[in-house]
Amino acid sequence: MSVLNRACPYLARTGMTALQGLADAGLSGSGMRSLSTSAVEQARCGVCPGHTGQSALLAKASECPVVGPSIRANDAAAAAKASKAVHQAPATACPYAKCADSADAKASAGANAPSKSGVAASAAAPVSHDSQEAVFDYEGQYQAKLAKKHGDKSYRYFNNINRLAGRFPQAHTANAANIVTVWCSNDYLGQSKNPVVVDAMKDALDTYGAGAGGTRNIAGNSALHLRLEAELASLHRMEAALVFSSCFVANDATISTLCSALPGCVIFSDKMNHASMIQGIRHSGAKKHVFNHNDLAHLEQLLAQYPRSTPKLIAFESVYSMSGTVGRIPEICALAKKYGAITYLDEVHAVGMYGPHGAGVAEHYDYEASLRAPVGQRIAGSLMDQVDIVTGTLGKAFGIVGGYIAASSSLVDMIRSYAPGFIFTTSLPPPINAGAVASIQYLSESQRERYLQQTHVRQLKSDLASAGIPVVPNPSHIVPVLVGDAERAKMASDMLLNEHNIYVQSINYPTVSVGEERLRITPSPGHSTAMRARLLGALDSVWNKLGLRRTTDWEREGGRCGVGESRAQWEEHVGWKRGAEYMWENHQLKQARDYEMARKGAVPITPAIPETVQQIISATMV
Repeated sequence: MSVLNRACPYLARTGMTALQGLADAGLSGSGMRSLSTSAVEQARCGVCPGHTGQSALLAKASECPVVGPSIRANDAAAAAKASKAVHQAPATACPYAKCADSADAKASAGANAPSKSGVAASAAAPVSHDSQEAVFDYEGQYQAKLAKKHGDKSYRYFNNINRLAGRFPQAHTANAANIVTVWCSNDYLGQSKNPVVVDAMKDALDTYGAGAGGTRNIAGNSALHLRLEAELASLHRMEAALVFSSCFVANDATISTLCSALPGCVIFSDKMNHASMIQGIRHSGAKKHVFNHNDLAHLEQLLAQYPRSTPKLIAFESVYSMSGTVGRIPEICALAKKYGAITYLDEVHAVGMYGPHGAGVAEHYDYEASLRAPVGQRIAGSLMDQVDIVTGTLGKAFGIVGGYIAASSSLVDMIRSYAPGFIFTTSLPPPINAGAVASIQYLSESQRERYLQQTHVRQLKSDLASAGIPVVPNPSHIVPVLVGDAERAKMASDMLLNEHNIYVQSINYPTVSVGEERLRITPSPGHSTAMRARLLGALDSVWNKLGLRRTTDWEREGGRCGVGESRAQWEEHVGWKRGAEYMWENHQLKQARDYEMARKGAVPITPAIPETVQQIISATMV
């Protein structure tokens, strides 16, 4: 007995009769099978909480010279049945069995159509790789996604368009001899070919080379970066600015970093905000509310749900690129002050275009005061002074590439120190920085480009209205022509290019909502009267051939996107000042014209390419 007592740790607390009964049961294969099956059941049920394999009692008992052989023999027999028996047992035996069965079924069914639940189930259950099961059809999945795009007519085709610096706004296609007129570029003012800008880039290229050399933290921080950021801060009358590789990156990195740093931050986002802002909101992990486009009552209703002490950010744009509508900046700033929020204003499609110095719509609201005050000087009480964060691009009206933010010194330094989108990417190269500085400085002084662009916009919108071509009403420089069908919008774009040598890209979902597909036209300083007449005739021809709806047709159907609606209806959401047709008012255009003529010695303001040359070019475009 003393020997067995030392060999089996259970003898000290187990009576002799009980031990003998347990051993006899093992020999008969009944009681011990039941005990062992329970152990296997626990070991196999990977979804049971607290699962650790065999119980400590059975593990110790397996070492016992008396009962150990019986446990191991019964374990081997029970293991074959365990995977079927355990989760076929009633829910009372394992309350998690139903969950496991469901997960297993989803994992099996999802072999060819994976889902999040299927992936989770696969991870939870042991998987054998010894079978001949087929691998996932990756290429098939890619093709299925593309087929969906083709099916709903939202597949995107990229045209081969090569803009010619010496013949702006013209380009050649894949065939260099095929010259087309571009009517949809975001190089709004033609700055990409401005000799002042090009020469600055050439000088920087010769002096500093082509590349940046690394991130700003390693080898990519130069005097030109600092100069560019100083110019941007001065333009927006802010304390500091920070340059990014693009404005998509600027919005994503800034919003995600800022709002994740503010404890419990809540974001209020306009329904029509750009994808870059939406991406930043997602990455921030902050709670968000989406308010209807330019709907101040809806925004205030959402803001009022939270105490003033809760950090809040209102994200919106000054000019919405696909509709041309304008954000209600003064009213939103007032709501932000009332409810303790900060404002995040995207001026991407407005910088260079509005205000006496090209700082954007916020500057244009205080046109006279901005004209009098030196650039860089704070104007107390101005709208620019009420905006907390401005984001903009160097890749549209400024004609280069890159994005930026401008704000207080502490906010900019915080983003510089924490934003992965800034820290871990190669900085803009010296020629880009030099060209951007030159473009900002040039447009801060020159009114010629803005004057020509705005007068051309007015003339084109008037011509299209007379022809019944449906233009989405707005006070900005964007000319959205409503088609209302993805397939026919693409057909219209193709016909303009192939039959009329005019390039206007069609816009479809997800850039705009389904049923609101359109052609987006952006007149520039270089588009002449002859070019405009040619565009008008081409659009009229395409509308007739495709049977597209004109303004009166939309009106009979109740209107859409402001087309065919009364002014009282569409003025609710277009923004800007009520009753004003355009942001650039008549007296401001006259002022800009007089300023330029005085600056240039009474030389008339004409398009970049003289009219006679344009007519010759147009005549050869058959």
